[in-house]
Amino acid sequence: MKAKEGGIRFYPVTGRNRDNMAEYLSPGVYVEEFDSGAKPMEGVGTSTAGFIGLAEKGPVLGVPQLITNFADFKRTYGGYLSENEFGEYRFLAYAVEHFFINGGSRCFVSRVAPENAKQAMGSAPENGEEAVRFIAKNPGIWGDRITVSASPSSKARTQVLEVLEAGGEKKYRVKNGAGFQPGDVVSFTVKNEDGAVYNRVVSNQDNVITFSRPFEEDVVDRDLLPSKVLATCEINLEVKYEDLAETYENVSFNVEAPNYIDKKLAKSDIVIANFVGAADEDAVSPFDVFTASGSCGAAVSLSGGSNGSVDSISASDFIGVDNGAGRRTGIQSFLDNDVVSIMAIPGVTDPNVQLTLVAHCENLGSRFAILDIPRDSKKVQDVIAHRDIFDSTYAALYHPWLEVFDPLDKKNAAIPPSGSVAGIYARSDNTRGVHKAPANEVVRACVGLDCQFNKGEQDILNPKGVNLIRVFPGQGIRVWGARTASSDGSWKYINVRRLFIFIEESIKANTNWAVFEPNDEVLWVRVQRTISVFLTNLWRQGSLAGTSTDEAFFVNIGRNTMSQDDIDNGRLICVIGVAPVKPAEFVIFRITQKTNEAAE
Repeated sequence: MKAKEGGIRFYPVTGRNRDNMAEYLSPGVYVEEFDSGAKPMEGVGTSTAGFIGLAEKGPVLGVPQLITNFADFKRTYGGYLSENEFGEYRFLAYAVEHFFINGGSRCFVSRVAPENAKQAMGSAPENGEEAVRFIAKNPGIWGDRITVSASPSSKARTQVLEVLEAGGEKKYRVKNGAGFQPGDVVSFTVKNEDGAVYNRVVSNQDNVITFSRPFEEDVVDRDLLPSKVLATCEINLEVKYEDLAETYENVSFNVEAPNYIDKKLAKSDIVIANFVGAADEDAVSPFDVFTASGSCGAAVSLSGGSNGSVDSISASDFIGVDNGAGRRTGIQSFLDNDVVSIMAIPGVTDPNVQLTLVAHCENLGSRFAILDIPRDSKKVQDVIAHRDIFDSTYAALYHPWLEVFDPLDKKNAAIPPSGSVAGIYARSDNTRGVHKAPANEVVRACVGLDCQFNKGEQDILNPKGVNLIRVFPGQGIRVWGARTASSDGSWKYINVRRLFIFIEESIKANTNWAVFEPNDEVLWVRVQRTISVFLTNLWRQGSLAGTSTDEAFFVNIGRNTMSQDDIDNGRLICVIGVAPVKPAEFVIFRITQKTNEAAE
């Protein structure tokens, strides 16, 4: 029977200390657990996509947002963009939609907006000195459809039991002082009497409250059901954008309070609130400040939002800026994300943008770029001219554009293929594995191609590394290519590069336990076993070539991979070789004529 990897040691102990053991001071039998075998390894994800582009709304600055379906995208980034306003930059929503249609399950999105795009704004009161300013969470004309309505509310109510005087100062002992915080505006009302007297809390301790000025009225009421009531003054806010509504209860203008308006609305996905009134003036009800009147309701409509002009869009907007963690834009914003493994900027074919995206994937070594070719490149020489800009094992180009139904214009329209292809990558990874070339796969929800290339044209483009999408009678529209944009024959297939990304990232993510361990033979054996078990499983799944594990991979670690200088300087070096499976790109049947010859 094979020994288990790991185990238990039993030591009859007489009181002496052994190496690598706790110190035992009395005789007895002690049990120790120890690890001696391989650590389990789990493969990293390969099907999470990252998209960059213009959207109706959504954050422009900061980390990309996780999207798990197209309805989620519309809630965060809005719907389809019109061709008249956004032109060639309108394809993000379509790409994300077709990513999910074609098998994608999750992606991250980073929005780009023109520099002259503006956030909608509104203030309350609308006439007179400003008290509260509301600003749409992010730029775009969408903000003009935001409304904020208010109604009076109170978070705490009590009755005054006694008026205390000390050193010429009046203090008020109340039945329950909970909820009355320094800076809060309070109202004193008498049942069945009109009007209210307002004051401001200075201090509250042991149910004794000091106000900014003494009450001139008789405020004491010891009845079980009091008619004289002291209450804090707050407002309830309802923020609406189309069918999305947010409610915030007991909002205060007291900057010291936890329910201060700026703090309460900080979690809003729709607006930012700024209180710009003077909190140290005479005590006034926040609702009266909001409305500048005593009406029974109040609402603010935001206006002045702008999508900006697409004429001002440049490559730098998509490339983005690196202002540090959480404040990056464009491609740079994905430096804050370690989950994405497929990247696309749908419809943007500016060489500067695409080259930056490719460089981003190469520098990280964990991502693969899907590139579109300009829609008007319908001749072979035009396609080759664009393809020749790139030479990378971390990118692939697809053409032509796809004809799909446009729900906005209610007719068929051409969209770039990168979104659909990213979905096909995810679908192929989930059904077959990352080792399977994402080709000979049907493009779902595609009714035609913007232009069609024949076999003779593909004979020219395929060796150049351009992956065509073609129509096959009775088989639908299929991706008919699986090549990278590399001139290196060792890395010409997409699945080979993505398999190596998967293996490298999986090993990196699952061997942190080895850091700072003693760099000796025991560690080398454990690392070798851990990686060998992982690669053996890949071989059994068909990801590696060979009839045995010896043919499929090798894992070398020890004195033949490290010098004493490496060990002295804390370096553990493991050399791994794997034999990836290659796609059967050319299926060749050799047929000859068989003749029956007369037996002699």
